Amino acid sequence: MLDVLLKAALAYLLGNVMGGHLVGKLRGVDLGRVGSGNIGATNALRTQGTGFALLVLAIDVGKGVLGALAIPALPISFGTPALDRESLGYVCGAAVTVGHCYPALWKFRGGKGVATLAGVYGALLPFALPWMLLAFVLVVMLSGYVSLATLFAAAVAGLYVACFDARGALSAAGAFTAFMAALVVFKHRENIGRLVAGNESRFEKLRVIGRWLDR
Repeated sequence: MLDVLLKAALAYLLGNVMGGHLVGKLRGVDLGRVGSGNIGATNALRTQGTGFALLVLAIDVGKGVLGALAIPALPISFGTPALDRESLGYVCGAAVTVGHCYPALWKFRGGKGVATLAGVYGALLPFALPWMLLAFVLVVMLSGYVSLATLFAAAVAGLYVACFDARGALSAAGAFTAFMAALVVFKHRENIGRLVAGNESRFEKLRVIGRWLDR
């Protein structure tokens, strides 16, 4: 069990490496003081443009992949492994995502975990990821709301595992997707409130299908 705890701790610390802070230092920008104050790629896109946002996105997605694949594979062992490689991947994937959302090195003020979680899903549930991306893109193009699209994508991951994955909902994959969906909802609770109130900000330029339907 000690190897599981150690690898989960390493994954959590990896999650503390914030793309928004790293790119912000290079560009002389503090994302925490502009726009929504969030240090993720969405706020970076709104306030700093595509190039800046893509760099943030690449770092945050990359650490999700590393946390889910590389850390579980580290040659750290204390007797018989407590978990198989698949289950350990989900534990470390959850840890790196939580590390991004609540980084101890940044006073627990992190991002919403979307990009990091996308990297984790790409590493551990690659067949679910295209459906998640499709749901995300369709909702954004219909509504322009990134937060709403994120919530739909998280729900699609759980539905995919429950309905189309041989392991089913009562598995490590099912528990992981349920926990991550709950985390996404919790991190977007303010966005949900604004969506209900009708004052959530949206990317009107991305609302291609919605604008076409409005004609």
